[in-house]
Amino acid sequence: QVQLVESGGGLVQTGGSLRLSCASSGRTFSSLDMGWFRQAPGKERQFVAFVGWSGNTYHADSVKGRFTISRDNAKNTVYLQMNSLKPEDTAVYYCAATERLRTTGNYFKFISGDKYWGQGTQVTVSS
Repeated sequence: QVQLVESGGGLVQTGGSLRLSCASSGRTFSSLDMGWFRQAPGKERQFVAFVGWSGNTYHADSVKGRFTISRDNAKNTVYLQMNSLKPEDTAVYYCAATERLRTTGNYFKFISGDKYWGQGTQVTVSS
């Protein structure tokens, strides 16, 4: 089992920045593909960003150029740096993980397959 704990959410004004963190335990972190999703009220959960076990990244078009995903294997942590925030970024942000033996660093497999989930952290962007 993989346990994921997110932190760093909060209230920020339009144009502001936040950095989300997700601490992982239960599996060797370097063996995990990691990512972030978000869910706004009344909407489906959507993919935000992915970082593979080897460090390759992929970002959704809606956040490309504003958000950056990264990982620190020494700290068992994945980050989401969010800049130039907009009201439409308001959502609960969830950290997710899969084992690399299954998703092999491939973002498409990661997005479509079963995942371990964190409990989520609220991000609210005021206009």
